[in-house]
This record gives sequence, structure tokens and C-alpha cells, in this order.
Amino acid sequence: MRLSKTFSVLGLLLGAILFALSLTPSLIPRTALMQGVLAGTSFTFGYVIGLFMHWLWNYFELPDIPLSPGVRRVLKRLALVACICLIIIFLWQGAHWQNSVRALMGMQPVTGIGPFTVGSVALLVFLTFWVMGKGFRRVIHAVTKYLSVHIPERVALLIGLLVAVALYWGILNGVLLKVGVHIVSVIWEKHDQAIAEGLKAPEDPNKVGGADSLLTWKSVGHQGRRFLTLGPSVEDIREVAGLGKEPIRVFVGLRAAETPLQRAFLALAELKRLNAFDREILLIATPTGEGWLDPGAINSLEFLYRGDVATVATQYSFLPSPIALLTDNQYGLDSARALFKVIYEYWEELPVETRPRLYLFGLSLGAQLSEASFDFYDIIDDPIDGVLWAGPPFGTGIWRIITDSRDPGTPAWLPQFKGGEVVRFGNQYGGYLGQEPWGSFRIAFLQHASDPIVFFDLRWMFQMPDWLERPRGPDVSPDLYWFPIVTMLQLLADLNLGIAPLGFGHRYAPEGYVLAWMALTEPPDWSDEELKRLREKLRTYPVR
Repeated sequence: MRLSKTFSVLGLLLGAILFALSLTPSLIPRTALMQGVLAGTSFTFGYVIGLFMHWLWNYFELPDIPLSPGVRRVLKRLALVACICLIIIFLWQGAHWQNSVRALMGMQPVTGIGPFTVGSVALLVFLTFWVMGKGFRRVIHAVTKYLSVHIPERVALLIGLLVAVALYWGILNGVLLKVGVHIVSVIWEKHDQAIAEGLKAPEDPNKVGGADSLLTWKSVGHQGRRFLTLGPSVEDIREVAGLGKEPIRVFVGLRAAETPLQRAFLALAELKRLNAFDREILLIATPTGEGWLDPGAINSLEFLYRGDVATVATQYSFLPSPIALLTDNQYGLDSARALFKVIYEYWEELPVETRPRLYLFGLSLGAQLSEASFDFYDIIDDPIDGVLWAGPPFGTGIWRIITDSRDPGTPAWLPQFKGGEVVRFGNQYGGYLGQEPWGSFRIAFLQHASDPIVFFDLRWMFQMPDWLERPRGPDVSPDLYWFPIVTMLQLLADLNLGIAPLGFGHRYAPEGYVLAWMALTEPPDWSDEELKRLREKLRTYPVR
């Protein structure tokens, strides 16, 4: 068969196995397009492993299995038939596996996963990698052939490999990535400048962006204008809680000043102008890459404290979080640290009896930057009241230390640490448990067991995740099993957030924030009926 002459049969067989396993469920549902990309990538990994095993066999000059040419042809054909059957069987089972995830998230079941789309996309992905691999080998061969006349062949081969790696890395990273980032930067910067219809500058001169404000309406940026405009009004708060006042929101855009420190001092000046330090709660919120702050987080806190809240944030990038993480991460750190330092130092000098309770908040990249915005040793003499970090990405920093050192018998997806004296974890169902009283300084992590942003780790390529141990999170499919390489690729595909509904995956719902803020800050005088009205009201606000 021509197929067996062009491709490695062992590679095809291992590729088919990994292709099939990639169809099993992961943390969130997948579209047919994403499943095709995942299946094609998995197939490529299996194929490369097969090629490497074949090369290793020949490198050590191991003898071939003594078989006649006819038997070899039959075995190759049987292997190819087995590959096709395996793929078809798993494609047929794919809908059941996807529905096992969808059912946990309250989604409608699907009758199929688009096998034609999955197969076509997977084939295109594999062929793309295959062509790139052929080109890689040709570069190595050309360099080796040229140099082997002058130097030992193995040295020439090593140099050829290094040249090929340098060439491909230079093209992918030095050209394609930079050009792509530049194009995205131009698009998102223009998007940030555009003033959307309905987001008009406030008529009240005292509000941010108004006539008496230190900040112009244009300088706060697109996400800043949404943040300042689309929150609850005093009428909304009174409708739910009976009493209320207008919340204070301050957002300093990237164009408002040249440096993070200058923007931080602008934020402080605006807070002082608006008498924000007279409020009961002062919240320093760290946005995601383009300046977005989760409305559910801020709205819920403002309702719970009947508007007696001041929230401040500064923008550090125009780019979406994944790109900002690669390009503007240090600038984001500088911005978060500058804002915390300026606000904290002013707050620290205020009378303890009358100053507001100070909290920090961040979601995703915002949580990572918020965590890095202060040093515990800097606040140990006069600690803030607490922090809420939602969906911390990739298990880094404090999250990793605490999760790895959790109390025995507690699951990785909802751990307890030293009885919950300082740190507690919760999710959309509750949590925030502890055997010890929660102290005056509190750290709360809000995380879904189905959030791939939180639980992704390269270790899962060859190690089973501890969050797959029983009992599992209530939103994790019982049909999810760990497979070497494949599970890590599945989680990598899940990072695109898939089609998970609000309240699952990396999409945090207002109801989850209500539970978190209730546990962390303990707002007084909320009846069950009022909380029910609050949850219903929060659903009427935009989630983006």
C-alpha cells in the first residue's frame, strides 16, 4: 500500500490511539473545530513517538523481526485497518462523552460531534505538522551533507539539527509571533479608543470622566467606560436592599498618564476627591489584560454593602490576557504594585477606627498580578482585611504552595490549609470551610473544579493530576480519565474556554461571587428573601 510506504505504520498506529483517546471528555465541552485541532495534534504526537521509536531501534542496530515480505504486507494492512476502526469507534462514542460533561453543566445534549469536521480538521492539522517536519528534516540533511565533507558526520548532524531549530524558532517566534502580536495590538488599541454608543460621559461633574474629574472620558478606555457606566445605580440597590447609596468607581486608563506610578497617584487623587475613604469598603481591583473587570464580582459586593463601596482599578494593557501575559506581564506587575503601594500607604495613615476596610480582588491574570502586588512582610504590622482571587491561572504562587501543602484528606479542587485560619477555598456551590476561626486577615480563592485555567499544568503530560482523585468536583465528568500526553493536550485545548456556560470552567457567575463575598466580608442584615432578590437582580446585568 502506498500509504504504508509514505508514512510510518508504527507512527500511524500510535497516532490513531492518541487520536481516539483525545475524544474522551476533559473539563469543559468542545466544539467540533476544537476537537479536530486537538485530535490532529494528538495524532501528530503519536506519530512522532512512533518515528522516534523506529529511529531508536535502528540507532542501536537491533535486528528486524524475521518475517517474510508477504507477512509484513499483511500486518501493515491489518494495522491500518485497526487504525481506521479505532478512530471510527471512538468518534461514534464521542457524543456520549461530550454529553457527560454537558449534563453536569445543565447544557442540552448533542447527538453527534461532527465526525466529518473533526476528521477533516485533524487531517489538515496533521498534514501541516508533517510538511513542517519534512522541511525540518531537509534542513538538517542539507547542512549535514555540506559539512560532513569537512568534519565528522555526527558532528555535522548535530550542527544541522541546531541550524534547523534556530531557523524554525526564528521564523515562528521572531517573525510570525511578532507580526501577529503587532497586528493584534493595533486592532485592540483602536478598539480601546472607540467610544461605544450608549457609553456617554457622565453629566454629573463629580463622577469619573465628568466635568470636575481629574480623568477625561476618552482616557479611561473602552473597558473603563463600561466599568464606570454599567454598574448598579442607587435605585437598583434600594430596590433589592431597601436602603442604599451610589457606589464609587474609579478607573484610570492607560492613556491617562505616562507611568504606572503616575496613574496610581491619579487614582488616589480621584478617590480623595470623591471621599472614597469615607466608605465602609475600599476595593483595589486588578483587571485582566485589556482592562476588563468581571461585573459579577464588583456588582455583587456593591449590592451586599448597599452601595457603601469604593472600587479603584488601573489599566496596564490594551491586549487580551493571553497576549498580555506574554508581552506586557512585567508592566502589569509594575502597575499592580504601584497602585497597591500608593493606596495602601495613604490608607495606613488614616485613623484605624474610621478608615474603610481594605480588600483586593483579581480574576485570572488579574488574580496573578494582584497576588504579586504586595509583599506579606510589608503589611504584617498593619494588614489589609482580605483578598478574593478568582480563577488564579496555572496554579502558580501562593495557590500552588497552599494546594500542595493542603490538610490531609481534603481534595485538590477544594483544599483546606491549616484549618482555614487564613486561607479558604470555595466554588459555585459554596465551600470556604475551616476547622479554625477565620482570622482578621483573610485570603479567599474562588475556583471551579472544571476550570482548566486553574488546573492546567505541564506535569500532567506524564503524571495523573491529583484533582482527578476521588471524590471529584461536582462539575467534573466521571468519564474523565488520565492518559499520558493526551490529557495535557486536552487541557491545553480547554484553555480556549470552549463553550462552558456561566458558572463553570473559567466563567464565574455573580452567584458564586455572592457566596465568596458573604464568606470573606460577612455583610450584616441580609435575609434569605433579600439574597434571593439580589441573585435575580444580578442576572439582569451584562456579564462582559
